[in-house]
Order: sequence, then C-alpha cells, then structure tokens
Amino acid sequence: MVEILHTCLNVADAEASIEFYEQFGLEESWGFEADDARHRYVADDDGVEIQLADTAGDEAFDQGTAWDHIALGVESVDETFERVDHYGVVKEPGDQPAAGARTAFIEDPDGHVVELVEPLD
Repeated sequence: MVEILHTCLNVADAEASIEFYEQFGLEESWGFEADDARHRYVADDDGVEIQLADTAGDEAFDQGTAWDHIALGVESVDETFERVDHYGVVKEPGDQPAAGARTAFIEDPDGHVVELVEPLD
C-alpha cells in the first residue's frame, strides 16, 4: 500500500506561505531546520501535508515543466476565489464538464499554481 504524505514547495518566506494556505483551512502542523533551509508543514484534517521549504532568501524559482499545480478541494470555487488573498489569476472560475468539476487556478506567494476544485452536482 502506498500513501501520499506531502508535496514539497520551495518558498521565499515560509510565514507568508503558511498564511496563504491557512486561508483554505490548512493548519501549521510541524517543522524542522536542515540543509540551510527551514521546513514548515501545513496539513488538512486527514493529515495530508504541504511542506514549505523556506530557501533562506531565494526569491526566484525556475518552475520548469516537471510539475504543473497543486489541487485543493473547496466547497465553493467562486466564494473561495473571491475570499482568498492570492498573488495572481491563472484561470478564472469555470465549469469543466468533462472533469465533473468547477475549477479556478491562482498563484501562491511564490508563483506556485493552485487549482481550486469543486465537484459539479
């Protein structure tokens, strides 16, 4: 059996990133320091975590093409899109019938793309 534990994102400021992800109801769970970086975690109620690796001052990250986005399930895409302080709009809210969901894409403080997902009824 395999269990997904966390996704790690390099960030310029762990505190700013924690505040961003707390807007979705995630809570800071723990942290440690190693390899000249401060590692902080935010988790959902089921214990799935996002690791935020504070890179000791690096502020520009080459996002490359190896990954695209992290998806967060929300009760209402439209309400969350309006409520959350985000750092850029990648794609406005819209229905995706083929996926059975309403989605929107925003950026976190470091430019990581965050998909907001709400099932279509």
